Amino acid sequence: MDARMGDGDLGLTMKRGFGSIPGFLAATEEADIGKALMRAGVNMASIAPSTMGTLMASGLMQAGKAVTGAEVLDAGSFAAFLRGYADGIAKRGKCTRGQCTVLDCIAPAADAAREAAEAGGSLADVTAAARAAGAAGTAATAEMIPVYGKAAVHQNIASGVIDQGAYAGLCLLEGLCEYVEA
Repeated sequence: MDARMGDGDLGLTMKRGFGSIPGFLAATEEADIGKALMRAGVNMASIAPSTMGTLMASGLMQAGKAVTGAEVLDAGSFAAFLRGYADGIAKRGKCTRGQCTVLDCIAPAADAAREAAEAGGSLADVTAAARAAGAAGTAATAEMIPVYGKAAVHQNIASGVIDQGAYAGLCLLEGLCEYVEA
């Protein structure tokens, strides 16, 4: 997807950045999930210093702050994690919803997760709601006018195509949900 817009490095950046996290977390003795995730975000930022790597690492650091003190994730803390992730992306990227970015996947997922958690939903309910909203948000980017990055420069190519950053966010969301459900 990214190759259509120009350099095609998004997948490599995400593989490198997120690929560094399991080993980093396995090597830490930190019991506080939030603190461990904040440190993993700092590590990711150094491993994948590109624009998207920085956005995703910033999301991870803010998500870690949102769950500091937790030693397990339940429905409410997973919803807080996703809200923190969305807030971190928005703050670092200075972006808002509807601008055809990764935020258009993660923010609706965070909203749906919060609603499910507040309604008393289980962790499975929260992850299902987040997945559905993230997928819908990602699909909606095909109809948006890109504001940032190569897609904004190549709007004629980007028209009708889901945003590659939003898709990367959806892959992240799917992985997170599978992990916490296991």
